[in-house]
Amino acid sequence: MGIVKISDQMHENLRVAGNALSRSINAQAEHWMRVGMLTEMHPELDHREICQMLIRAELAGGLDIAVAVAAPAARPRASSTGKR
Repeated sequence: MGIVKISDQMHENLRVAGNALSRSINAQAEHWMRVGMLTEMHPELDHREICQMLIRAELAGGLDIAVAVAAPAARPRASSTGKR
């Protein structure tokens, strides 16, 4: 474990979000870091798919960056015109 310096505003944002979602400040920060890391690693995935990846990772014993890098991309999405 280490210390990460953040701005007072980000700390307040973490406090508010953590309270709203019943998480500690540290748990909220870690959640945002995981989601952000996976979003950068898998820009083709949306928030729902990132959350599903986090749940699968938790069921498999926790998030491992080596596994997250190797995770297959999501299935292609249907076009917005309704054609398949």
